[in-house]
Amino acid sequence: MSKKILVTGGTGFLGSYIIKQLIENGYSVRAIRRSSKTPHWISSAIFEKVEWLEGDVLDVVALEDAMDGVDTVIHSAAVVSLSKKYRAEMYKINVEGTANVVNVALEKNIKRFIHISSVAALGRTVDGGHVNEEKKWEESKVNTHYAISKFKAELQAWRGLNEGLEGVILNPSTILGYGDWNSSSCAIFKNIYNGFDWYMQGINGFVDVEDVAKATILLMESNITEQRYIINADSWSFKNLQETIADSFNKKKPSKKATPFILGFAWRLEKLKSFFTGKTPLLTRDSVKIAQSQTRFENQKILNALPGFSFTPLESTIKNACSRYISQQQ
Repeated sequence: MSKKILVTGGTGFLGSYIIKQLIENGYSVRAIRRSSKTPHWISSAIFEKVEWLEGDVLDVVALEDAMDGVDTVIHSAAVVSLSKKYRAEMYKINVEGTANVVNVALEKNIKRFIHISSVAALGRTVDGGHVNEEKKWEESKVNTHYAISKFKAELQAWRGLNEGLEGVILNPSTILGYGDWNSSSCAIFKNIYNGFDWYMQGINGFVDVEDVAKATILLMESNITEQRYIINADSWSFKNLQETIADSFNKKKPSKKATPFILGFAWRLEKLKSFFTGKTPLLTRDSVKIAQSQTRFENQKILNALPGFSFTPLESTIKNACSRYISQQQ
């Protein structure tokens, strides 16, 4: 068992679940945070067992302090946004921040390095299709700025692996579960709960947040190095996802088909509203790209690498998450 594990992005959606499972498995955990606030969706008893350090991945001195006495780093810190408002910050944290983490890990001779990337870093193509770990990045008009930032971040992680770090890269698909439904992929639950009436026509990959955390720890404990793994439970249509969430909330299913023309009009309207209200738009040009993409992500490589590991059915993931979101409203 590793002596001490550093988790970046530990107060984020995925990072918090990684910490939860590490603590439950008996690991000693150190984590970096920018404020004293911790996620409400994880028991405070978990976070009381974490050694917290103030700082972020743009602070090299803080990273050097954080990696003292550490032999494993799980780098999950990232900005996930499809809004132009956060674009500059996203590139800085995702790319420059990852470069900093890699550089300090090399300097400190970190024994094991796990980089949390995204299937977005594999890139999307106009015709969609099936995507596995052999997919090569292609410049495409359907790639979002988030995807570009994660691709560039992943290049930094590969550099670290080529320069001596041992570890792997994880590419989760869209992560579902109970978290802050005002942000990230959790927001789809809030939209359906509040009666969102439009369904999307695209196909995308989805996975339970607990499964991604479990796969992260299993790969951390392995000797596998210089490999990437897509972490994806299943590929569903957005319509199927939205209807399943609506059923679990006992809400009306979205009934209006969002055509490309309607989506194009909608994101422009949201942009205009955002200008006057200052609020983050519900729909952006980048989120529309994903909503229309027909991309299916494969998962056989991770299943072959981790015998005994299996994915939670998306129906169960959604049902459990919706039950907890309902409880928080009461």
